Amino acid sequence: MVGDPSIPEDALPRDPLDQGRAIVDFTLTRRFRGRLRQGLMRDRWLYVMLLFPLVHILVFLYIPMWGVTVAFKEFNVFMGYWQSPWVGLKHFQRVVEDQHFWIVFRNSLKFGIASLVLGFPAPIILALLLSQFRQQTYKGTVQTLLYIPNFISMVAIAGIMVDLLEPRTGLVNRLITLFGGTQIYFLVEPAWFLPIYIGSEVWQTTGFGMIIYLAAMSGIDPDLHEAATMDGAGRFRRALTVTLPGIMPTIAILLILRIPTIIHANFEKILLLYRPITYDVADVIQSYIYRKGLLGADFTYGTAAGLFLSVLSLILLAIANSVSRRVSEYRLW
Repeated sequence: MVGDPSIPEDALPRDPLDQGRAIVDFTLTRRFRGRLRQGLMRDRWLYVMLLFPLVHILVFLYIPMWGVTVAFKEFNVFMGYWQSPWVGLKHFQRVVEDQHFWIVFRNSLKFGIASLVLGFPAPIILALLLSQFRQQTYKGTVQTLLYIPNFISMVAIAGIMVDLLEPRTGLVNRLITLFGGTQIYFLVEPAWFLPIYIGSEVWQTTGFGMIIYLAAMSGIDPDLHEAATMDGAGRFRRALTVTLPGIMPTIAILLILRIPTIIHANFEKILLLYRPITYDVADVIQSYIYRKGLLGADFTYGTAAGLFLSVLSLILLAIANSVSRRVSEYRLW
């Protein structure tokens, strides 16, 4: 071992015990490198395929993060990132002092809390109901029909809502007039915007959440259901005492991840559905940033407002994780 020609003599310590340790470390390192090289050669095409999403993440997610420096500078397009002077927290002060920002912030909270209260329990309830179906064909058909809206693009969803709610030719207004009612201009009535948004959001996203909970239910031990049945528990009782506790870890993790989104309304859908007459109730932070920051070319304000929103989301995530860790054993970290 000591005479191993692959180990330089001057690299070995003088103490024989230390020499033995050095030789063992060198041998293990050489074996690890050999296995690593062998694994890389064996799975080289998998690593080549992995390279594309890594490059995509680097180019489109990490490199653009340098743009947040605009929030701390008096950005000038002709001077660029490097030459624009630093102004510290000036633009964040503009955001805080902007009264309209807090109006859209309140609207964002309203949309987010309503989506959380009405949209989060919906897939859990549907998953519990579907888990009780015995006929697999009927269960699969219902599951597919509920999951289809998840594949429809946001533009198509908005187009469907506009066509359904159109005052003269829309199906909803035709049914209203058929039963003796009067036409309602849904998309220009501020009071109707929130129900329209929440209804379309729940319809589009419930199917995907239901699939997640059904997958979690498949990991529950069947013996627990059999034991509950032998104790005389019916379907409803088993759903509450066996199925629901079995998917509770999934529910807790998804709820923690959902909490930060209460200030992130579905910007694309709102942008496609709202009208200038409904700005007071439909305008959210993202749409306001889009209009003021991009359309108004106020890049520093838009960047500062977006960074403020991201930091606030991170704080909400940390609070939600801390509360979950205190009241239960489920947490992200």
